[in-house]
Amino acid sequence: MVPVEIIGVRQQQRDQEIVVLLLDSAADLAIPIVIGAREASAIAMAQAGLATPRPMTHDLLRDVLGAVGVTLERVEIVALEGGIYFAELVLSNGVHLDSRASDAIALAVRTGSPVLCSAEIVALAGVEIVDVDQQAEVERFRDFLDHVTPEDFLGPPGGPQGGGRTG
Repeated sequence: MVPVEIIGVRQQQRDQEIVVLLLDSAADLAIPIVIGAREASAIAMAQAGLATPRPMTHDLLRDVLGAVGVTLERVEIVALEGGIYFAELVLSNGVHLDSRASDAIALAVRTGSPVLCSAEIVALAGVEIVDVDQQAEVERFRDFLDHVTPEDFLGPPGGPQGGGRTG
């Protein structure tokens, strides 16, 4: 098992599938796992620290574990069969529970638990990524493009043009 970081949820442009990306930073490989819209929302909301007015299923599971004095020690992505990822929740009492990978990841984000992935799965499904710093810069630029307005390129009133926002 190798530790992986939950990069986040993305929608692939070519086929509109929603994926959660796991990063094996030691191998510079990303593992894309296709998930549903509800699971994507659950993961993204938890990563953003957004609370819902009522507990979502993953919040409820986290709260139930806490109420019975059990913690989620880790999530393990243990198998890939026919394009479907299988995961296990490893609890502090030694119990391993079968789980969908997307549900396990959503719970891990809520509990701050580590996610591990089988080295075989990383080798089989991992996709080489561009330099992480370069990828972050591209993301910042995309964010800028999503929020830029024409006014950002105007100078102060009565002054020269080209003032605008710097970042």
